[in-house]
Amino acid sequence: MYSYTAFNEITAFLVFVQLMLDYHIGAASISRSLASYAVALLELFPAVKGSIPLWMGSGQEFLGGFLSLNILAPVLLAVLTVVLCQGVRESSAVNSVMTATKVVIVLVVICAGAFEIDVENWSPFAPNGFKAVLTGATVVFFSYVGFDAVANSAEESKNPQRDLPIGIMGSLVVCISLYIGVCLVLTGMVPFSLLSEDAPLAEAFSSKGMKFVSVLISIGAVAGLTTTLLVGLYVQSRLYLGLGRDGLLPSLFSRVHPTLHTPLHSQIWCGIVAAVLAGIFNVHSLSHILSVGTLTGYSVVAACVVALRLNDKKERESSSGWTSSWNEGVICLVIIACSGFSAGVFYRFSASVIFLLLSVGVAVSASAVLHYRRAYAQSLGSGFRCPGVPIVPCVCIFFNIFLFAQLHYEAWIRFVVVSVLATAVYAMYGQYHADSTTLIYQRAPESESDY
Repeated sequence: MYSYTAFNEITAFLVFVQLMLDYHIGAASISRSLASYAVALLELFPAVKGSIPLWMGSGQEFLGGFLSLNILAPVLLAVLTVVLCQGVRESSAVNSVMTATKVVIVLVVICAGAFEIDVENWSPFAPNGFKAVLTGATVVFFSYVGFDAVANSAEESKNPQRDLPIGIMGSLVVCISLYIGVCLVLTGMVPFSLLSEDAPLAEAFSSKGMKFVSVLISIGAVAGLTTTLLVGLYVQSRLYLGLGRDGLLPSLFSRVHPTLHTPLHSQIWCGIVAAVLAGIFNVHSLSHILSVGTLTGYSVVAACVVALRLNDKKERESSSGWTSSWNEGVICLVIIACSGFSAGVFYRFSASVIFLLLSVGVAVSASAVLHYRRAYAQSLGSGFRCPGVPIVPCVCIFFNIFLFAQLHYEAWIRFVVVSVLATAVYAMYGQYHADSTTLIYQRAPESESDY
């Protein structure tokens, strides 16, 4: 909705397709990890240890590892899809129990593993250099998807202007702390080069003779990955529902079951796509094309913060300069994005520091133009406000696109191919069936008396 309101329909559709593919790939990757931890949990029982075939756990590889057949991951996705099809009440109950379980187990893991840390395993702290750290950051960036879902609870909040920022930032701080704690414990217990790709935590504690913790980790991993899949699949189906109602996708996706009150077709479609990806690709292959949509989507949302504050349409049309205020603002945003990508490419390929500083200088200049030209509205009333506009959004765009330049080459190819295909779908179907009356945007009221 932000992209549609701030820019145009095709921009919103392109962001949707890129972000949705990230959700599908993320669900497939998580289901593969869930299958691995489920197998690790089962192998704790002597009766089944060593008897579970590869195609049930890590996957049976074909074509030199390009394809990896897994049966358990699609089955797990099918079960969760059925749960979500039954309704929000049933799935939210499962989600609440699983979330409480995984948080408790994560805390236990951190406390227990802290006593087994060998600080020598942290030397050198970044063995592959800072560039590898940035590449890794682009892959794990997807783990921060979902925090923005807190914003969907605005209608249920007594004071959303105060509660939502606290909820989003608070959950971010808590999860970042847990992420860092688990990573420090894991790499401190076992050298990073010896970590397992399928179930690293469980095997790390098993190698230290802490079998009881391995059981807890497997249970916690199954619970945590299950809740992540539930939320991810739920969000995907609702996004398809929205696009179906807008006419950008076939009306089949907009249908809601009369009894279950869930978008059954959208939910099943999401489950099928994720199941196909999880059934034939391993986590390593999927991770190389992940985070493209997330970085792109967050960059566009940051641009929307500025674009929505640009002068209204009437002022744009009456502009007497060489271009309108709105166009001037958009041009600056595009320059910042291009500068971020250029800086990322120069850094990645070890170009002269002069080129890197030049890119940063151009981005700073464009941000300064936005700031001093004041081509945007200063206040939207008493509604939600982003501090530091336009500096904060500009910094966000620059670093997101900088990280985009650190992605694997496969991700760049995916971005171009998917963008071309999405544009073709919009040109041949979306633009002729879109219904703009279903999407209504209203600015925040100027005062409480306007509510």
